Parts: sequence; structure tokens; C-alpha cells
Amino acid sequence: MPRILGIDLPKEKRIDAALPYIYGIGPTTARRILDTAQVNHNKRAKDLSEEEVSKITGIIQKNYKVEGELRQENNQNIRRLIDIGSYRGLRHKKGLPARGQRTRTNARTRKGRKASVGTIKKSTKAEG
Repeated sequence: MPRILGIDLPKEKRIDAALPYIYGIGPTTARRILDTAQVNHNKRAKDLSEEEVSKITGIIQKNYKVEGELRQENNQNIRRLIDIGSYRGLRHKKGLPARGQRTRTNARTRKGRKASVGTIKKSTKAEG
């Protein structure tokens, strides 16, 4: 199982489909990296030589922000929006959609499960 930047890539997948398992690398970036490293896109991840793995790792480290560094930058950007008190920052702080989506219905990914409204039970007193 090839290990690139601390991430174990699935060994049975083609390398162009396995690279997007790294946070910050999508399909297009994966193809661009493989072209630069001159590695066949159809090669399985388990069939990569150590030289090819080191080439790919070097290219990623030199040219792209991935994993922890990228997550940290994203969190800093959100923190900055919250600190300056922008509208988007307030939406992040409240856990609501920040890009203008409707919230009357939907938006459950950001808002969480719907709060159940309490029901009033009828009393079971015997009348008489």
C-alpha cells in the first residue's frame, strides 16, 4: 500500500483515482501531478515503484498545499471572517449556511437534526 504524505492510498485503485484520497487533491490535480511525474494514469497504486512514489511526493510537496497545511489555512480564513464580524463570519459562528441558501426548509446539513416540538398528552383521568 503506497503511502504519500502520511496517507495510505488504496492499493487496488488506479493511481489517478487513488491520489484524490489526499485532502486538497482532486481528479484534475491528480492527473496534472501524474503528467508532471511522467507516471501512467492507468497504473495501479500497488504497482508503483519507490522512485515513482518519491517523484509524486516531491511534486505535491513543492507545488501544492495539502492535508494539515490546507486545513489550517481554511480554518484561519473562517476564523478571520468571524473575528472581523462579517456576515459570512456570523453565519459560520451560528452554524448556518454562509452562501445565501434558503433556511426555511432544507439546510439540515448545517443546522443539524430538526428539533422536535413537544406534544401534549391527553390526561387519562376517568370522567365521572
